[in-house]
Amino acid sequence: MDLLRKILFPFALLYGLIAAIRNFLFDKGVLKFYTFDLPVIAVGNLSVGGTGKTPQIEYLIRLLSDKYKVATLSRGYKRQSEGFVLADSNANAQILGDEPFQYFQKFAGIKVAVDADRKNGIEQLLAQPDKPEVILLDDAYQHRKVKAGFYILLTSYDDLFCDDLMLPTGNLRENKNGAKRANLVIVTKCPFNLSLEKQNEIRKKLKLAGSQQLYFTFIAYDNFIYGENQKINVNEIQAASKLLVAGIAKPAPFFAYLQDTNDVCLSFPDHHNFTEKDILEIKNVAQNNIIITTEKDYVRLKGSLPSEQLFYLPIQSAFLSGGENFDKTITNYVGTSTRNG
Repeated sequence: MDLLRKILFPFALLYGLIAAIRNFLFDKGVLKFYTFDLPVIAVGNLSVGGTGKTPQIEYLIRLLSDKYKVATLSRGYKRQSEGFVLADSNANAQILGDEPFQYFQKFAGIKVAVDADRKNGIEQLLAQPDKPEVILLDDAYQHRKVKAGFYILLTSYDDLFCDDLMLPTGNLRENKNGAKRANLVIVTKCPFNLSLEKQNEIRKKLKLAGSQQLYFTFIAYDNFIYGENQKINVNEIQAASKLLVAGIAKPAPFFAYLQDTNDVCLSFPDHHNFTEKDILEIKNVAQNNIIITTEKDYVRLKGSLPSEQLFYLPIQSAFLSGGENFDKTITNYVGTSTRNG
């Protein structure tokens, strides 16, 4: 695969040129973009997948939903529906996509919608009787047709955008210069004991503008795994025989956190739609042992595997430092913003 990616380098140059021209046309107003009369926060990345957008969106929901009417708007990757869909009692992971359905199940007081056309999605949300006061755009950093009022750019500690190349040779969706659109940048999935020296080294590598804030976060794992009707302390199952299942972009940390010597790990592609063959394989490998998966995969596996065997491990995004300043930055934007742009 590495050799093939190197061979495709000329296509990476072409892809980068096309993306750069598109961004230039949006920046100069040649291509039309739209703004809206409420705070819109876009969370995204320059690369494809694996930067931790889901826990960051959930962090923002927790931060804002007590004071404001919050809505999330996602594309709904790999969903089996089309157009605008507003989550209701009939929603599931097939209709919404796994991440939006996860938001819907976890946060009862918010609106959750999906639409590949973010402009239409926002218009539909604002046409609701109880319209939102804040909209969180999930994975919309490259969706230039809507100009958000605030941009949060995520980049993974072990795969910084400054060290990457354009698709298909690397994993970048657009040139590194796209980072300039961000109001703040978060380096995600850091070691929880990352030194200040290493943080400063990364700060220099990213070459951010003086006005751009930089934060470092790590993945905080829950102390419990959760099933349909029970929860178990992680310490109690650490040494037990179990099957670990993940269909996420970078499952290694999830496996490493839970895995014991005799445990089996099954890895599937990101946002994988589990087939009957996959379910049969999981059952055969698990036998009577506990099956632990990610929260995102749980919403797709629930109902297909025995409820007494299937559990998930929740995660949250946690700041190494400066979390209070991040919260203040976001709440100040939301509180004072009357029009984006």
